[in-house]
Amino acid sequence: MPERLQKLLARAGIASRRTAENLIRAGAVRVNGRVVTELGSKADPASDRIEVEGRRLRFPRRPLHLVLNKPRGTVSTASDPRGRPTVFDRLKGLPQRVFTIGRLPYEVEGLLLLTSDGAFADTLLRGRLPQTYWVKVKGRLSPEESARLEALARRHQSAPLRLRQVKPGANPWYEVCLVEPREDWLRTALFRLGHPVEKLKRVAIGSLRAAGLGPGGFRELSDEEVERLATEAAGDWSPAGLRHRQAG
Repeated sequence: MPERLQKLLARAGIASRRTAENLIRAGAVRVNGRVVTELGSKADPASDRIEVEGRRLRFPRRPLHLVLNKPRGTVSTASDPRGRPTVFDRLKGLPQRVFTIGRLPYEVEGLLLLTSDGAFADTLLRGRLPQTYWVKVKGRLSPEESARLEALARRHQSAPLRLRQVKPGANPWYEVCLVEPREDWLRTALFRLGHPVEKLKRVAIGSLRAAGLGPGGFRELSDEEVERLATEAAGDWSPAGLRHRQAG
């Protein structure tokens, strides 16, 4: 049965639908040898030859969903013009191609989701999954500084910052939950308070944590984890919704 090309590219594990649309516009997609650039175009995977940048699409029966503990000092892209290590160097021998759902910067470590399922990626990218980080800062935050950070967070997200210390010391670690996950404002605010970020690690995406997964390690998500993440992506992360989850 004919389907829209961007949907087929996503189902084949090429990329999310948004990225698939860019590939179509760029003329990277051919159907039966003809370049197709119109987003409304359709093709039948059972009878048409669909190619992306010269590679024929294959449609796996079961999509692949992975969680990887990204090491610090790696990039989240498949290749890097500067020759830096990529997370895909860790993923040799997979039965099908996967791509990342979002990215983590080069110097940030922690949980990264990868999939061959474009529809699943779109669900998570369109949603508002909170992300939990551990932040190591220079010097301890005073109660007054913590209060200032929490007040500032109200300008950047619709839920409380939920800042707490998880590892004591002269340069302690703090846990923060970002509902609109842009850690750049937090990094800037900490710098201005005189507590520059030394290390940053993502330890949870929604309710997903991956305890015991060492740097560079990865595993396949269970069906239950996939379903829960998709449900949470469309969930209520407002202050009232968070209080309801915490009470449950």
